[in-house]
Amino acid sequence: MNAFTFVFLAALLASLGVRLWLAKRQITHVVAHRAAPPAQFAGRIDVLAHRKAADYTIARTAFGILALGVETGLLLLLTLGGGVQAVQDFWQVHLDGLAGGVALLVSVALLGGIVDLPLAWWRQFVIEARFGFNRMTPRLFFGDLLRQAALGVVIGIPAIAAALWLMERMGDAWWLWVWAFWCGLNLLLLFIFPTWIAPLFNRFTPLDDAPLKARIEGLLKRCGFAASGFFVMDGSRRSSHGNAYFTGFGRNKRIVFFDTLLGRLQPAEVEAVLAHELGHFRRRHVLQRIVLMFVLALVFLGVLGQLATAPWFFHGLGVAAPGNAQALLLFFLAAPVFSFPLTPLMSLLSRRHEFEADRYAAENASANDLVSALVKLYEDNAATLTPDPLHSLFYDSHPPAALRIARLQNPEAI
Repeated sequence: MNAFTFVFLAALLASLGVRLWLAKRQITHVVAHRAAPPAQFAGRIDVLAHRKAADYTIARTAFGILALGVETGLLLLLTLGGGVQAVQDFWQVHLDGLAGGVALLVSVALLGGIVDLPLAWWRQFVIEARFGFNRMTPRLFFGDLLRQAALGVVIGIPAIAAALWLMERMGDAWWLWVWAFWCGLNLLLLFIFPTWIAPLFNRFTPLDDAPLKARIEGLLKRCGFAASGFFVMDGSRRSSHGNAYFTGFGRNKRIVFFDTLLGRLQPAEVEAVLAHELGHFRRRHVLQRIVLMFVLALVFLGVLGQLATAPWFFHGLGVAAPGNAQALLLFFLAAPVFSFPLTPLMSLLSRRHEFEADRYAAENASANDLVSALVKLYEDNAATLTPDPLHSLFYDSHPPAALRIARLQNPEAI
């Protein structure tokens, strides 16, 4: 242990305290407003649906506290508890060099997956099932795990090996090379995801509703947007939650609707939801987020470039001696602790983007239809209408329902 150990522990305890405090506020606030929906939703949201959303939010928040405890315990076990050092010592006997580094990183990732497995099971088959959202079978659950593991082997292991090779061969500026490689890999994945990766998990069929397709094509023409196709995803295989999204990059962009969404919304409402998603593209939100992600990655890797040869960094986190794989692993274990204060800033940026996309939708479709669609989605997804304001300000990527709908109903506000 050294001075950095105490800095790390102080940052960890501070972030843990804030997260627990916000979770307690969320539960208390939602319980206090559980009896009836807010006045502006009277007649739109059934009382029983409002109470279900409150109970669902409380259950998820309480489970989040449990998951936070497990996550924190694993982090301390791997760092100050000597877990990373123990795994490294094991592999040093059997492998060295690049292979040993890859084995260390993969082993710790596998350990994290094993610890998360019962949490994921409980989340899916207890919480989601209790509120009527789960449609996944155990066979599909474990099938998804196997497919994710296969992707990790095909994509993740070569990527780790490439990063470690660059760290070894590119001198003091290795972090710039790793950053360029990481950016290129992410752009490649964005491009191939719709046609090569997503179909491994879901079935995508062309939209065959001619009137709805014509309405969507009209919207795209008005907005000057081109897509490679409109698809319906069998989201109902796993959940009754509904959504719609764009995927892909460049000319490979696709518009995807969950089958659960199309089964719930009217065509005009689907058009309004799609107009909102188009707003993210037209206001360059997707590009801004990619650029921000790349800039933050550059900053983080620059910091790692300074830490990778600093013995105090390794000693402070329970590792005896510097090493490339150890540096990469310790940094990505510790970085979320120190970057936690960025959470409300990222949430604020996301909420601003949502308001801008709502405005675009109101200009190119119907604000009333978007409001109607949002009310249905809030009800169907059991999203609470009464989040704690501070919890929402800190975490929520979307504005609270009441504020969002009020702005849509008052065009001057947006």
